[in-house]
Amino acid sequence: MYDWLLFLHVVAAFMVVAGLTAYGVVAFNGTAPVKAALRPALVLWNAGALGVLVFGIWLALDVDAYELWDLWIIAAVVLWLVAGAAGGRLERGLREGDASVNPQLLVGIMTLATTLLLLDMIFKPGA
Repeated sequence: MYDWLLFLHVVAAFMVVAGLTAYGVVAFNGTAPVKAALRPALVLWNAGALGVLVFGIWLALDVDAYELWDLWIIAAVVLWLVAGAAGGRLERGLREGDASVNPQLLVGIMTLATTLLLLDMIFKPGA
């Protein structure tokens, strides 16, 4: 079971990174043809984020050495929430054409939170 959960968790993480990359293309280019990347970015980002959370929590419950209240797991969930909040604001702003949204800043926040989350998952500080 562990191998499958880890595999699905990592596949979901790849989907998050692919969605983030597509959002970056939209945010840093912004021309009409590139706006076509908005839908795939949304699908990849949301499906990947949901998969990362579900399979990550499932893994934490499945592995006896981990507990949901381990500091590195709590940090991962907080970073997941930060990235998700920025992604939600970005998606709404791009979809509605809201000029007050700074897509480059939001993609930067998403990238930073996702990078820190990946480092947290790799090194598991305190585990």
